[in-house]
Amino acid sequence: MTKRVAITGSSGLIGGALRRHLTERGDEVVRLVRHAPGAPDEVQWDPAQGRLDEAALDGVDAVVNLAGVGIGDRRWTDAHKHEVERSRTDATGTVARALVAHCERTGAAIRLVNASAVGYYGDRGDDVLTEASAPGSDFLAGVVTRWEGAAQPAVDAGIPTAFTRTGLVMAPDGGAFSQVVLLGKLGLGGPMGSGREWWPWITLVDEVRALTHLVDHAELVGPFNLTAPHPARQKEIAAAIGAELRRPAFLPAPRLALRAVVGEFADYIIASQRVEPSALLASGFTFEHPDLAGAVRWLVGH
Repeated sequence: MTKRVAITGSSGLIGGALRRHLTERGDEVVRLVRHAPGAPDEVQWDPAQGRLDEAALDGVDAVVNLAGVGIGDRRWTDAHKHEVERSRTDATGTVARALVAHCERTGAAIRLVNASAVGYYGDRGDDVLTEASAPGSDFLAGVVTRWEGAAQPAVDAGIPTAFTRTGLVMAPDGGAFSQVVLLGKLGLGGPMGSGREWWPWITLVDEVRALTHLVDHAELVGPFNLTAPHPARQKEIAAAIGAELRRPAFLPAPRLALRAVVGEFADYIIASQRVEPSALLASGFTFEHPDLAGAVRWLVGH
């Protein structure tokens, strides 16, 4: 059966790919946008002011909330860090309250798939991290905890809510990995930091497939790690990309050099998070790109 799915953040890397995927399979997509609607599928909302007309959710089967300022879009300052958090908590709270109001008015059952991030776990070295693991104690862990907490009104109202703790998304035309591939082509794609840090990666293909899986299965609630089943150390990822590109990948980028370029965000680029998608695998989801070699082949090939 086709679905009517509302998406926030539909102009972003993940949101745009999800919108195309759902449309291609025959679903109707409603795009929640901040600007005045310029297309029939657009509905205006204002998360900063907490405004979303709950009537806009009439006939909607699921809401996928991906809204939030890009974490690595610019050098970190106190103002940017505040914007990173507020853009997420404002959007999530606005969506949650609108869903509660709509469901109370109509009695409809609408699924909420709310974006989250593996930043929840903090920098944890070699610890194996599942959805049952405790949160970290750094800035991003606090942001993600409050981000998920902003959806509590929906959870309390019985709205089936899934939190997608996404890892580092491999995509050829956007996100961090497009820059990693570019550096690799220049022969500068060596490890960052010590290279021993675990990077919880996932291809854009599997990110979209996992989001769709959660849209389709409203019985799946709580946190889900959206990462490939085989996390890899950063130096292994650099080597795999270099091998696929036939370029050297051994010159490291020291932490101090990264900090000079991107500031405090450098500490999160080279954080170690050995995340496993336990809940996603237990739900029956299968990955198209479960292993690093196949994922890198797809990434570079596109």
